Amino acid sequence: MIRGKGRGWLVVAALTASAVLTSGCANSVDPDELPGVYRNDATRGEILLESDGRFSATDVSTDSLSGPGDFSGRWEFVDSSSSDFIYLTVDDGGLGETGGIQLYTSGRETVEFRTPDKTPSLVLSKVAAP
Repeated sequence: MIRGKGRGWLVVAALTASAVLTSGCANSVDPDELPGVYRNDATRGEILLESDGRFSATDVSTDSLSGPGDFSGRWEFVDSSSSDFIYLTVDDGGLGETGGIQLYTSGRETVEFRTPDKTPSLVLSKVAAP
């Protein structure tokens, strides 16, 4: 009789662990919902992701070492097992020698640039369409 109860707890523990792991996947982003304007109100930096795959950035600093700048190019959503992100392919000369940069999705309405240690360097929130 004790064995039966032990197995029941094992099943409950396995189901609970499965539910926790599955809930982590529930935050994945629908790429069709990404187009729009994302802004940081404090810095006034802004990124426009267009539905045709183009993007433009205005007054955006991608890390703590560079000042704000304007650049544009093409964007592509990358559904990664470790962390979803938007890859920005920057047009020639937009960021000097940098040809592309990762913009991470940190929720349905928020994107961010991250430092190498994965802390956000600039967080931008989606704004309502005019």
